[in-house]
Amino acid sequence: MEGRSCLRLCGSAGGRHGLASNSAVHELLECPVCLNLMHPPIHQCPNGHTICVVCKSKVQNSCPICRQELGNIRCLALEKVAESIELPCKYNYLGCHDIFPYHSRIKHEENCKYRGYNCPYAGTECYVTGDIPFLVAHLKTDHNVDMHDGSTFNHRYVKPNPHEIENATWMLTIFNCFGYQFCLHFEAFHLGMAPVYMAFLRFMGDENDASKFSYSLEVGGNGRKLKWQGVPRSIRDSHKTVRDSLDGLIITRNIGLFFSGGDRQELKLKVAGRIWREQS
Repeated sequence: MEGRSCLRLCGSAGGRHGLASNSAVHELLECPVCLNLMHPPIHQCPNGHTICVVCKSKVQNSCPICRQELGNIRCLALEKVAESIELPCKYNYLGCHDIFPYHSRIKHEENCKYRGYNCPYAGTECYVTGDIPFLVAHLKTDHNVDMHDGSTFNHRYVKPNPHEIENATWMLTIFNCFGYQFCLHFEAFHLGMAPVYMAFLRFMGDENDASKFSYSLEVGGNGRKLKWQGVPRSIRDSHKTVRDSLDGLIITRNIGLFFSGGDRQELKLKVAGRIWREQS
């Protein structure tokens, strides 16, 4: 849970390292409903009780302290106070120790490297967020994903009825190598009217670290082979974003059945892959 923020009266425009505290100002700016720090526009009731703009819409325009009608009275003095303070990044509990003027803080937090990651599991909607060690434990415990050590793999994907395409997703596989984790996805969907299978890799970390790696995937049969080489996408990019960008190995159903051999009534694909670190 995010801890209480600390404040510093300031005139600086950029972020600085370190934290400061001022409990009196903190209490003055704390919304009585959500307990978060208020920022302009800040509203008040006729008796002077203040509330943040988000919570104002949630309390049916009634002051949560005295039940007076809120109306549209702005607390301009408190807004000036809010604009004059520095706030720590809300991800300070995850390791970010910078402080910013309010408006700079919002922009920073949108891209803070310490912000939590969304769970990369794609089989069902999962809204869990956290740092990478937490998500790895979550994937093991709550999703029972396959966990493998090593940078090479050879996976087999079977589907008894290959004509059922929509929402066909195989179990996520996590690879531990080079001190990081990588997610291997394999699923079926319609690309326009054409049924396709797609395999792609995502990196459990930020974009800068993801760009240090490359990977290859290949699938084949009957003396033929398809190969893909690319850079793993960070899990900052959602599973759907990567899939819809077609950034991976794409196999049409007809080619997949050709690779499967036999009577073409069952999908049997072997996808081999390798992950490597690029030389800097």
